[in-house]
Amino acid sequence: MKLRLLLCSMSFFFAGAAAFAQLRDVPPEVTTAFAKQYPAAETVTYKDNLKNFHVHFVWKGEKMIAKYNRKGDWKESEKTSEVAKLPQPIQDGFQKSKYATDWRTSDVTVFYEPNNVERYRIRVEKGDVQRRYLYFNKNGRLLKDAITL
Repeated sequence: MKLRLLLCSMSFFFAGAAAFAQLRDVPPEVTTAFAKQYPAAETVTYKDNLKNFHVHFVWKGEKMIAKYNRKGDWKESEKTSEVAKLPQPIQDGFQKSKYATDWRTSDVTVFYEPNNVERYRIRVEKGDVQRRYLYFNKNGRLLKDAITL
């Protein structure tokens, strides 16, 4: 009985903590920085991620997410894409990799970071068990090959 009461109270605590995290106001520094960086953004929603704020929005017809710290410093933006829509150097880099033939792509994400840095992440799968993230720079060079779930 005591264990049940303890578990119940712990679940209320964590549910309350999660609810509180969503109720924190978005700092004006974040909204100002976002409005300056993406002035024509549409369908904007702010989400508190405890460490930082994620801004979900539509930019030039594409869904994106921008991440800012509580001081309004931009950390990165990301958007989903397809291999066929990636710049030619990235497509060439992927085609030269060992994953281009027997592996299928399931997810492509473009990351935009400060100092005009672009990274491209392509998720590849082989069968039901093998999954990897491939990270490319804007020149199509494979930077990292990481196992994922």
